[in-house]
Amino acid sequence: MKEHFTEQATLFISVIKWSCYATLVGILVGCGTTVFLRTLNWASGTAQLVPQQYLLLPLVILASSALVRWLAPEAAGHGTEKVIEAVHKRMGKIPVAVIPVKLVATVITLAGGGSAGKEGPAAQIGAGLASACADLLRVNDVDRRKLVICGISAGFATVFGTPVAGAIFGVEVLVLGQMFYDVLFPCFVAGVVGYHVALRLGASFPHDLLPPMPTFSGWSMIEIIMLGVWCGLAALLLIEVMKLGERCFAKLGWHWSLKALLGGLLLVVIGHFGSQSYLGLGLETMHQGLQGQALPAGAVLWKSIATSITLGSGGSGGVVTPIFFVGTAAGNLFAQLFSPEYLAAYSAIGMTALLAGAANTPIAASVMAIELFGSEMAPYAALACMVSFLIAGYRSIYPSQILGAQKSASLEAPTGMPISELRQVTLKARQTPFTPKPRTPDKHEPTTGTEPDHR
Repeated sequence: MKEHFTEQATLFISVIKWSCYATLVGILVGCGTTVFLRTLNWASGTAQLVPQQYLLLPLVILASSALVRWLAPEAAGHGTEKVIEAVHKRMGKIPVAVIPVKLVATVITLAGGGSAGKEGPAAQIGAGLASACADLLRVNDVDRRKLVICGISAGFATVFGTPVAGAIFGVEVLVLGQMFYDVLFPCFVAGVVGYHVALRLGASFPHDLLPPMPTFSGWSMIEIIMLGVWCGLAALLLIEVMKLGERCFAKLGWHWSLKALLGGLLLVVIGHFGSQSYLGLGLETMHQGLQGQALPAGAVLWKSIATSITLGSGGSGGVVTPIFFVGTAAGNLFAQLFSPEYLAAYSAIGMTALLAGAANTPIAASVMAIELFGSEMAPYAALACMVSFLIAGYRSIYPSQILGAQKSASLEAPTGMPISELRQVTLKARQTPFTPKPRTPDKHEPTTGTEPDHR
């Protein structure tokens, strides 16, 4: 009897402890994200008053790159990737200087027309605030890591208005194929609190209405599976284009300022000879697709190229909003080819399915589809998200993501190491039925204090 009491008392104290810690993180991140979003809205509105503002992109990318390089090099690139790296390699330690620098650099990039997203900075700002909170609370390294993961979840939840998907994203994006269940509860608390704090401070999260869905049948199920394959291939295209852009700018033996000017000039060319809709966040184009309008066939490729140039040349921002743009365009193009009557529905499904494939987060993406479009979207989005996740293979828009599980028994790859370090995937056709065997955790495999129950 005494042992049962001790067990329940300990668990109760743990719930109270993490409720308090996660609530504090949620409040901080909700405030921080609201400041970021309001600053971005103000700057974007001001920039629109300048005629042909995209012509200033060389100076915009130069200013963003200089700000990051001189004040906080850790704020370079897209924020979520840097936070994942900090969780795996530095127990979540993030310099406080990252917070204001990432905010200002991203606002400059996006308001000036750079093609990037706003979730990465929100996640990095959230994680930075959580890391600073851990310093004030003087917690140990394991608890610091948990708080930083809560910061990722809260940042994602407050920037898109999806508290449940945000919480799941924070624990799913770290390791491909595993979720840290010991952090799931505080992540939910932080995500929900952050979301409601942002709402109280005036943040708005407009969600599109559920578009007409196809009637369930054998053919519609096959079509959704094919849409998932299509989005998985589009995710691969985006990932490879992003890697190519980074390699090309890295190989240039130029001064960083010249690379920034070149990147800005290339974006001007895309905006002038292609379309300005591929620059900036691209929310208006996404809305058109979700309302059932046909998007240009080349939108998937051009948005991928514009985002690769922006981040590769020194611009600051995230990648999830471009992922949403590319996914919407991919689903829209699929519908144009096969089911024009479902342009809006397939655009919505494609938006979340491409996130599942590019970020290896099928559960968070499926839940996000429900939060954004309604419960009737659930079976269609979940099916497409899982197929896209599988088709994308052992690649990720976040190279620091750890490979924690095989996607196929016939497609083997070493687990416990960052996806960026995977040199070769060994194909092996199994001649006997596959029987799972206990696996000893790799020395590189991260933990959050307790071994996650993923088996």
